[in-house]
Amino acid sequence: MHDTSVTDSFDATKPNNAANETLEDYTLRYAPHSFRRWSPKVVAITALGGIAYLADFSIGASIGMTYGTTNAIYSILFAAIIIFITGIPLAYYAARYNIDLDLITRGAGFGYFGSVITSIIFASFTFIFFALEGSIMAQGL
Repeated sequence: MHDTSVTDSFDATKPNNAANETLEDYTLRYAPHSFRRWSPKVVAITALGGIAYLADFSIGASIGMTYGTTNAIYSILFAAIIIFITGIPLAYYAARYNIDLDLITRGAGFGYFGSVITSIIFASFTFIFFALEGSIMAQGL
């Protein structure tokens, strides 16, 4: 059993600080249903923000110009179906049990470091999308 507690201070010289799961585990805990109540207005604004970023139009136009309209429509539709099929189980368990993807990853057997990998993936997507949006806005100037 580990002899560490939440009240221990962070010491960078200790080699096992990454394995200490109690340092920052707020995002890895179950949140009650009362904490996850969103109004339909908030959900609609969030969905609109997700579909309104400029990179969608730029990427779609680039695929269409490179491979042709018919091939672009079929490939984008195929990718959307694959993403939809793989996302359904994750969305189902997240909605049913009120947990996020980090907790789903931990419960699926990947453990604490699996949830770290999902956070790294989310961060890399964020940086990529910021770079795409920045380049589109820079071209508009």
